[in-house]
Amino acid sequence: MSFSSNVKKEIGTINNLAKKEQIKYELIGYLISHNSEISKNKIKYSTESDYNINRFSKILSNLNIEHNIQISGNLFVITAKVPKIEEIKIENENIKICNEEKLYNEKEENRRAIIRGVFLGAGSINNPQNKYHLEISFSNKTNLKFAANLLKLLQINSKTLITKDKCSIYIKEGEEISKILALMGASNAVMKFEDIRIEREMRGKINRLVNCETANLNKTLNAAVEQIEAIQKLKREKRFSKLNENLKEMAELRVEFPDLSLTELGKKANPPVRKIRS
Repeated sequence: MSFSSNVKKEIGTINNLAKKEQIKYELIGYLISHNSEISKNKIKYSTESDYNINRFSKILSNLNIEHNIQISGNLFVITAKVPKIEEIKIENENIKICNEEKLYNEKEENRRAIIRGVFLGAGSINNPQNKYHLEISFSNKTNLKFAANLLKLLQINSKTLITKDKCSIYIKEGEEISKILALMGASNAVMKFEDIRIEREMRGKINRLVNCETANLNKTLNAAVEQIEAIQKLKREKRFSKLNENLKEMAELRVEFPDLSLTELGKKANPPVRKIRS
């Protein structure tokens, strides 16, 4: 099972179905997501997830909304009459948020329920071992703008993508993804995500240190090659013997130890040279 599926499974089993106010707002989240549509005064919601369809069905049942579940290929499809909810309106066979100010001023648990609903409705999250990317798709710009503002109100930073064929919110920062998972109630997913994030950050630091050391070593070796070539030229032109004894000693050490820095070469001199200027 994918990381995204595990998140939805965990959220889908949150035990709050008896709280009718909360689940009404979760239903609103489902309805404004991309996977909900209106046809002949009926809502139709489609998903590949059996956990998700069960959650949606239970929400409808607890709100006394009659519905029907069918299977179409690899999709579960729920159809029901459009519920009478004052916070949404039907416009050109589109479900749109209305009375936004009321929703922004709702209790935080209800605002969280809306975000939980839109994620369950049409959200996905990549395996964090590969990359950080959470995305939620919407059926229109009105709902996208509302959800983006709601996330901002809940102190979650997100970005929007609007094209001819797509309206979505996405988050690519690990810390923000962790915050939205916690906000939706996916505590187990948060712990797993944070474990992976810590491991990735440690691996990144190690790689940066290795790269830095490699760059420094390459710099030292390149300088050493130039210095050795200069020493060999002095010897060929019989000018090496004219150097003072300290310089000759350092030159011979450079030829013998091409991978050492000047400071390290100075320590091998007799007596050791404490300060070497490059």
